[in-house]
Amino acid sequence: MGIVLACGCQSTPEPEESPSPSNDTTVNETTASASDNSLTAAEQSEGWQLLFDGTTKNGWHVYNSTSDGAAWVVSNGTLSLDPREKKGDITIGGGDFVTADEYGNYHLSLEWKVDTGGNSGIIFYVKEDAKYERTYHTGLEMQVLDNDRHKDAKIIKHRAADLYDLVSSSPETVKKAGEWNKAEIISNNGALEFRMNDTKVLSTTLWDDSWKKMVAGSKFKQWKDFGTYKSGRIALQDHGDPVWFRNIKIKKL
Repeated sequence: MGIVLACGCQSTPEPEESPSPSNDTTVNETTASASDNSLTAAEQSEGWQLLFDGTTKNGWHVYNSTSDGAAWVVSNGTLSLDPREKKGDITIGGGDFVTADEYGNYHLSLEWKVDTGGNSGIIFYVKEDAKYERTYHTGLEMQVLDNDRHKDAKIIKHRAADLYDLVSSSPETVKKAGEWNKAEIISNNGALEFRMNDTKVLSTTLWDDSWKKMVAGSKFKQWKDFGTYKSGRIALQDHGDPVWFRNIKIKKL
């Protein structure tokens, strides 16, 4: 999606109304390199921490425990969603995958690739609570999308690397489906920045009057606590399409 990787039964529809088109190709598996899912000595000294160790799902769970998470698969150094088994539109064993810990000010870095026609997202400042059915009822999203084929790419603020439904990214540096992208989210005392493939593509300010006005003009206005939390979990979205992540790391600011 637009709104994270992108789930259990839902009484509220996904914010993105347009469904994913049928995939016309399948993204091939990749072989992990020795440097994947590891930190250099310099990164360790700077305070970076791995959120994915490349071999287990330790430190991650399904949001609000709506499933056992079996659809999230660790293989060849990647954490991926395998949505082949479904009940209706719901991935069996799926759901948005969230970090065990909450984070406030931080620099998040990861790599993602999406299947042809695919849609997912990186959702952050997620407050996990039974009163919030979905991660996007509180969390903001960096869009993960095949811009060439998915219908959402035709909608402004719904393209890859956009702050979903709120702010467009520019320039567009996202690669084609099946290719790895490096995404970074830097949030520090309300200053939010997105980077895509080592290029700054978006900046905005959270939680001030302009932010509140922008949210009020978006589809998120129906959830009163959306975009209000200053710390929260990070989520990889189950949007029903294959998506892969690796090299997920964070530095607290």
